[in-house]
Amino acid sequence: MAIILKGDVVAQALNEESSTLVDELKNKGIIPKLVIIRVGEKKEDLAYERGAKKSMEKVGVLTEVKALPEDISQDEMEKVISEVNSDESAHGILLFRPLPKTLDEEKIISLIAPEKDVDCANGNSLVGVFTGKGGEKGCFAPCTARAAMEILKYYDIKISGKKAVVLGRSLVIGKPVAMMLLDENATVTICHSKTENMEKICSEADILVSAMGRLKSVNENHVNTNQVIIDVGINWDAEKGGISGDVDFNNVENSVKAITPVPGGVGGVTSSVLANHVVKAAQTKTNFKPNREDR
Repeated sequence: MAIILKGDVVAQALNEESSTLVDELKNKGIIPKLVIIRVGEKKEDLAYERGAKKSMEKVGVLTEVKALPEDISQDEMEKVISEVNSDESAHGILLFRPLPKTLDEEKIISLIAPEKDVDCANGNSLVGVFTGKGGEKGCFAPCTARAAMEILKYYDIKISGKKAVVLGRSLVIGKPVAMMLLDENATVTICHSKTENMEKICSEADILVSAMGRLKSVNENHVNTNQVIIDVGINWDAEKGGISGDVDFNNVENSVKAITPVPGGVGGVTSSVLANHVVKAAQTKTNFKPNREDR
């Protein structure tokens, strides 16, 4: 039976690190703060907002919500972004997307200061991830992509020299996590909807990261007994009456070395990564150096 890579212990470790660093920052008179920018009142945005605020509170990060009307104009929206960029007390910006179709979303996210872009919405932040120099440039990887990497590192899963296959090529998860695996010296293959012989390619992987958003699309034909699976998929499972991943968990559990559950895996780590990014943004902004090596 596979080792279950639970996310809660990884999140706890990240939270402990963040809390310690927040205390050190507070001793210097600095209180990390996240500004959430929400347009309208979509249920999913409100739910995410509640979760983000709870995660920030756990580690001592302040949260400010800018709730904007759905009919906000482009000029007004750009002004809000500019004001938060200029606000010295704000260290991180989280913009809920998609924005209303009346707004030029691409232009708006391009205005977010990279050093405050704690969930990597801005293309300039992605450049840092793709070049492997995000830390040097004060840029942050997408939180979900980093959460996947944090799980691998927490459980001491060897990455260097291993074959890694990533299912999905989005800028939110697939491509960034592939680049992060490459930075750790894995040999990386990205598969997508047009990939031929996908089952064979996946079955040869040491590490399989699935981020396709297709319910139970990965089965025993995609895996091997020495494989570690990171399931990033979040899909509604009508049969189960709840959330399931891309991987058919029951089908592969006895055929792989280790696997993340859904729920209880990557998703539970993502909000802790977000909080950690805000703390590190505060460090970067203030040129504060922690007393130990940064993660």
